[in-house]
Amino acid sequence: MKRILSDVINSGKMYMRSTVGTFFTLVFPVLLILLFGAIFSNIGSQSISLKVQNLDDGPYSQMLTAILNETGIVNLREIPQPEDIIEYINDESLSVALFIPANFSENIMAMQTNSSLSLPVTLILYGDFTSSSFTTARTALDAASSIMNYNLSGAHQMIFVQSASAVPSESFQFMDFFLPGIIGLTIMTTTLFGMTSMCAEYRSRGYFKLLATTTLSKSEWLVSRFLIYTIILLVSILITVAVGVFVFDMSATLTPLVLAFLAIGVLLFAGIGMLLGTVIRDPETGVAIANAIGFPMMFLSGSFFEIASFPPYMQTVAQFLPLTYLNDGLRDTMIYGNTESALGNMAVMIVIAVIFFVLASKLMSWKEK
Repeated sequence: MKRILSDVINSGKMYMRSTVGTFFTLVFPVLLILLFGAIFSNIGSQSISLKVQNLDDGPYSQMLTAILNETGIVNLREIPQPEDIIEYINDESLSVALFIPANFSENIMAMQTNSSLSLPVTLILYGDFTSSSFTTARTALDAASSIMNYNLSGAHQMIFVQSASAVPSESFQFMDFFLPGIIGLTIMTTTLFGMTSMCAEYRSRGYFKLLATTTLSKSEWLVSRFLIYTIILLVSILITVAVGVFVFDMSATLTPLVLAFLAIGVLLFAGIGMLLGTVIRDPETGVAIANAIGFPMMFLSGSFFEIASFPPYMQTVAQFLPLTYLNDGLRDTMIYGNTESALGNMAVMIVIAVIFFVLASKLMSWKEK
């Protein structure tokens, strides 16, 4: 029994020396429960942002917006009247928006005066039918319109709600919106984890010192890392999209901007990985820290779940994560066809990529200090 106990203690000590093993056994489950708990624990008590274009200045549109606000499900924001709502939705990459027509109050009052009249009083909810925000907004709008119908006419329905797609192509499905998140996630994990592990191992084993004795320069080595990751990930993207098209009949489009996002994404996350691998000597510790950074980013940057469904403070956190801009940019170009918004996300990525890559390149030395 003493020998068994001694072996258990020694094995436990050896296991605890493994930073990666300790991370996945002790830290990773805690991260998951905290992340998913923060994301889902308040579902039902959190409101979503609903943009509204109200062309009616009568009392009944004001009554409608007041009822919607009282539901606590939606938080209304105004769309300026001169804007074309479809263009506005696509320009802002919105998943849902409400349109109240100019004759809303007028037609209701006319039908109240003359019950034989049947005038169109239709609210239009534009957006992406696959979005959880759209479903939440539709639920709130149905409830508000039912309350108004009951208050105005008892059993007679005056107000109708119509859903209309604002996505450029109505053939898009949930998997189309899921695909860009998978591509962004793959770019991040491949380069971040790969470069962190490689740089930490090369530094600890003295491989950089050996490379310094060859004709290969540091800049040439960096270019070769960039090219190999770009080529590998390009093949991965093509295979992933092909499977999506043939298995799930996806309609998301590969555009030239996808290649640009791929290149910038490799530069950005390779820079972060290089920085971690350069600062941290132990490869296992480097991988554990990369996991601690990468795994929360997977869930908070909209790869799997829509950021709009997160609690407000987590939506704020998401705006500081580089993967958010990669995912949003890919969706802008592959789904919405919104080049302007895609370029905006790309500009943010370029700034972050330059900062991390230049800093990591300066700190990385071929020679042991």
